[in-house]
Amino acid sequence: MGATTRTNFRSMAGGEITPEMYGRIDDVRYQTGLALCRNFITLPHGPAQNRAGFQFVREVKDSTKKTRLLPFTFSVSDTVVIEFGAGYFRFHSQGGTVLSSGSPYEVANSYAEADLFDVKFVQSADVLTLVHPDYVTQELRRSGATSWALANATTGPGIDAPAGLAVTPTTAGASFLRNDAYVVTATTATAESAASAAVTASNNLSAANTYNTVSWTARTGATGYRVYRQAGGLFYLIAVLDGNGSVSVIDDNLPANGGITPPQASDPFASSNYPGAVTYFEQRKVFGGSTTQPQNIWTTRTGSEVDFNFSVPPRDDDSIQFEIAARDYNQIIHLVPLQDLIVMTQAGEWRISSGGNALTPGGFSVRPQSFVGAGPATPITTGSNLIFADTAGHIREMSYQDTAAGYLTGDLSLRAPHLFDTYEIVDTAQTKSPYPVLWFVSSSGKLLGLTYIPEQQVSGWHQHDTDGAFESIAAVREGTETALYAIIRRTINGSSVRYVERMRSRAFSAAADAFFVDAGVYYSGSAISTVTSGLSHLNGKTVSILADGAVCPQQTVVAGGLPEALPAAASKIIIGLPITADLQTLPFAVEMPGAGQGRPKNVNEVWLRVYRSSGVFAGPSFTSLTEYKQRTTEVYGAPPNLTTDEIAIKIGPQWSTNGQICIRQSDPLPLTVLSISAETVLAG
Repeated sequence: MGATTRTNFRSMAGGEITPEMYGRIDDVRYQTGLALCRNFITLPHGPAQNRAGFQFVREVKDSTKKTRLLPFTFSVSDTVVIEFGAGYFRFHSQGGTVLSSGSPYEVANSYAEADLFDVKFVQSADVLTLVHPDYVTQELRRSGATSWALANATTGPGIDAPAGLAVTPTTAGASFLRNDAYVVTATTATAESAASAAVTASNNLSAANTYNTVSWTARTGATGYRVYRQAGGLFYLIAVLDGNGSVSVIDDNLPANGGITPPQASDPFASSNYPGAVTYFEQRKVFGGSTTQPQNIWTTRTGSEVDFNFSVPPRDDDSIQFEIAARDYNQIIHLVPLQDLIVMTQAGEWRISSGGNALTPGGFSVRPQSFVGAGPATPITTGSNLIFADTAGHIREMSYQDTAAGYLTGDLSLRAPHLFDTYEIVDTAQTKSPYPVLWFVSSSGKLLGLTYIPEQQVSGWHQHDTDGAFESIAAVREGTETALYAIIRRTINGSSVRYVERMRSRAFSAAADAFFVDAGVYYSGSAISTVTSGLSHLNGKTVSILADGAVCPQQTVVAGGLPEALPAAASKIIIGLPITADLQTLPFAVEMPGAGQGRPKNVNEVWLRVYRSSGVFAGPSFTSLTEYKQRTTEVYGAPPNLTTDEIAIKIGPQWSTNGQICIRQSDPLPLTVLSISAETVLAG
């Protein structure tokens, strides 16, 4: 005789887990996990909601070539997404393209298509620094919305040594003369030039009334000067002139500071020794990993972007240059600033620590932290954690642990390896608002999302697909939310095209504004019933249509428009590629002998608690779905109201060994599932 039981799935925050864990009903994530989370996003507090659609922005300049997106954030209210293509940059903001004289504004570059995704970057204010081992370091500078410039990065203090150094001795008849050599440097508020050419004079400064007059020509831009006298083979500081405009000093045997010598000029990137990684750490710009010196680190002087000069003996604010000693000789590919500087290669991860003090040439240590190895995709920092893709295509978490006195790594893909095995991660992004989600572009063409709040032990995977393949992503703050941009390769009329698209906000006041189509367009204006233009990027495609909140029959785009009129005129129309969003619960498990395993099961009825939802289908499988009849008291011809309630769906009988529940949203409408309850009959 069969037994009837009711089960309740209160949370889906655990996200999608691998079929290989279907037997692990004891695992903590099993209670909140899903067998399938496709085009749904799991929320930190438990619900799952279908993702918003991607709105069409513009086709990339050359669809025959791969293109990359880069985020540019000057402040939370001033952001741009850069379209980084072979030979050019374009710029997008607020879902549109920056134009100049009606055409996309562009800046030329020299990067080849094959190298785009290996370029590393770091931003400071309006300057984006780009590095690649095969290219001279570049700086993309913005001075206005349509005023950007790309130039080779320079090195040096930014001011030249003074010229015209002269030394005039006043000997006063002294004997036992000796040669004294001098050099002078020019200073600014943040830098000191290399030393001038040395000039020598004969005098005996120990004798009475003797002195040397050291003079030079004023250097434009200098705020002061420093004068050095040679002793024992080195030049030591004898005079500092700041802000008084003086260009001479009287040396009557001035005492020398034996710890300060003039800077020595250094350009570590001469002879095409270009770095492959870059970041900022403790007021220094840090570079690493050239082709000829793959495990070297170079930092600028403290407070400088370009000055690599150093002194002998070293000063605390000198540049730092060293090589990491490791068993394997692998190139540094990422530099990440946390509490310490994290250095990543394809074989392992190191930390450079100053022990709680400022980073100085003589005050740091280099220690290996793990030997996982990082892939080329840009790591993500969230809170105090570092998230990176390893060389096997899995996503790793790296965080400092007091008990280990170092950084430990863990595999965030452990419960969902089916999404990662045999694939690579090619790009990454992070959206912080309205919910914290880490995004990863897989070489499978899918967009993988991880809802991630480590301090609350929340992590749930979800996968997203579209009629095409995701190739690159970038996220920037726009308004109160983080906007996710993507380059998606699609096939239109038999041709491969690449589109820049932007995921719409899921915040909407009415169903008429709900945007749940891809490569979509939005019309708002006077009521119309025919659409004759604006859809040329979807020619030949079957599209979903939402008109004033009502789902219209799908149509195939012809000549940039819809061949048939809408059922009724509408003032708000959303058109785009359909999105199919699927949820599937894990195999049935309940507190009873054997957890209900080994007994055939039949789900009779499903209760879904939903929030502002419409167009709900549920069933025992995706081939046997029942639609929830939502219409109640709405005016004839008006679309059904969005529902916030517990809804009951009697589904067709289907005996199976798993007793799973499938939920689908295939209409361009919102669906947020808060909980799932089911009445299930167990045979035997």
